[in-house]
Amino acid sequence: MFDLPGSWVWDFWFADDGERYHLFFLYASRALQEPDARHYRASIGHAVSTDLVSWRQVADALVRSDGPAFDDLATWTGSTVRHPDGTWFLFYTGASLAADGKNVQSVGYATSTDLHVWTKAPGPVLGAAAPWYETIESGAWHDEAFRDPWVYPDPDGDGWHMLITARASDGPADGRGVIGHAWSPDLRRWELRPPLSAPSPRGFGQLEVMQVEVVDGRPVLLFSCLAEHASEARAETTGGTWAAPADSVVGPFDVEAAYPLTDDGLYVGRLLRRRDDGRWLFFAFRNAGPDGRFVGGVTDPLPVAWRGGRLTVEAEPVSAEAIADGESETAVAGIH
Repeated sequence: MFDLPGSWVWDFWFADDGERYHLFFLYASRALQEPDARHYRASIGHAVSTDLVSWRQVADALVRSDGPAFDDLATWTGSTVRHPDGTWFLFYTGASLAADGKNVQSVGYATSTDLHVWTKAPGPVLGAAAPWYETIESGAWHDEAFRDPWVYPDPDGDGWHMLITARASDGPADGRGVIGHAWSPDLRRWELRPPLSAPSPRGFGQLEVMQVEVVDGRPVLLFSCLAEHASEARAETTGGTWAAPADSVVGPFDVEAAYPLTDDGLYVGRLLRRRDDGRWLFFAFRNAGPDGRFVGGVTDPLPVAWRGGRLTVEAEPVSAEAIADGESETAVAGIH
């Protein structure tokens, strides 16, 4: 597991340079005392590993900018990809406060040649905009949700896609969460496009930290949402990490068909394909402990499997030794 004694660790994502795995993560000092305060003090940390179990923290990747700037409050979740010319792109959420004190989010990026030293591009490249996406002026939500960019290449070689945590401009307030979409020919210029899902009475207020992958030949979308941000029709669940079936990695996606992968003990589930044998592994951060309070820290890898047409997470973490031989160890709470 990756955790820091002096800081809360939560949302995260990976990059693989062919020799080492890189973990990028949000963190904030425990001196804040109240876990919810961490969101407005978040920086993007960085750690490296060769086995996905033992991690070594290195210099931070990004911190917030001096104001006024789109990321002058905090730097939030994103994704990291490599351009064909070898340049690494770290896409991230910039958070800032509007005049009324509400949080406004937009997407920016930074570039690097080595995954360690990053240079921010000037200003954001994408933000919420009509006619497809809800903005702060609607008053229907507690913030302007436009964050957590997940960037990946088009399967047919037609540029790059970005999935974004966003909200539709209409529909039930607690079901307006949609999979925002943008496209780019080169990772630098981005075109906002209609969402790849529809708002629904059986939907979610927000679909956080999305990822789409083809796992053992089947496309699947992962996202996270807690009970308090889901529609009333989802009241029977505690929320957590969800999976939704897909016909293709470019959608459209049927959010109504989403099913839980974990309960609220584990949040922001991520899939990573191990380079040596192609095995898919699942990671999450520890969200709610037995007392309901925030915990933090990224789990050790958990194996996944398709059972009855659904992706499932096995309850036994994969040890460093099992990276080679497939054995497992201590059970982790939060698995459905």
